[in-house]
Amino acid sequence: MLPLNLPNAEPLKVLCLGAHCDDIEIGCAGTLMKLQERHPGTTFEWVIFTSEESREQESRKAAAAIHRGAEHRVEVLKFRTSYLPFQGAEVKDQFEAIKARTKPHLVFTHYLQDRHQDHRLIAELTWNTFRDHLVLEYEIPKYEGDLGHPNLFVPLSEAIASRKVYTLMSCFSSQLSRPWFTQDLFLAHLKLRGIECNSPSGFAEAFHAQKVVL
Repeated sequence: MLPLNLPNAEPLKVLCLGAHCDDIEIGCAGTLMKLQERHPGTTFEWVIFTSEESREQESRKAAAAIHRGAEHRVEVLKFRTSYLPFQGAEVKDQFEAIKARTKPHLVFTHYLQDRHQDHRLIAELTWNTFRDHLVLEYEIPKYEGDLGHPNLFVPLSEAIASRKVYTLMSCFSSQLSRPWFTQDLFLAHLKLRGIECNSPSGFAEAFHAQKVVL
């Protein structure tokens, strides 16, 4: 595998966009942990577009567990879950406000071909808003079976993979009744992507990188 490295050891500004609480954690928590280790002083901004009060607290708890003291900001908006495309003008206004206040080196967002309407809208507006940025689209395993074929892989240590899954299972008690929200699924997903990139630990996260400039 050919590596694509960000500036070594330099602090970064990282923007993470998620339609729902737990999307960012499922999609890229391991990579965020690895970035924090590799780039001390990196700052992380999260924007979550839909939520309820209990789930907001879960996501704030998870973000704190992931970043462990690193500078991070979590903004939780109150758009209606599953209805984002029908609130498109207001969501677009939020993207413009985010763009006005931050200039990230790296943006994490949903996969453009995700079949969930909320996920897809966030991905589309990310590309519409952040045209001069490195954008990585993360994956959410779910009923629709739309994971696709990612082309950028981030090998994770066994310790980070375990910490990611522990964070998901310990912070999101509201989701534990869902049949798909299991430790086995999250570990299997990391294992699958680890096989595909020949990760030394056997674990990895994967992303869709639509445009990368060397």
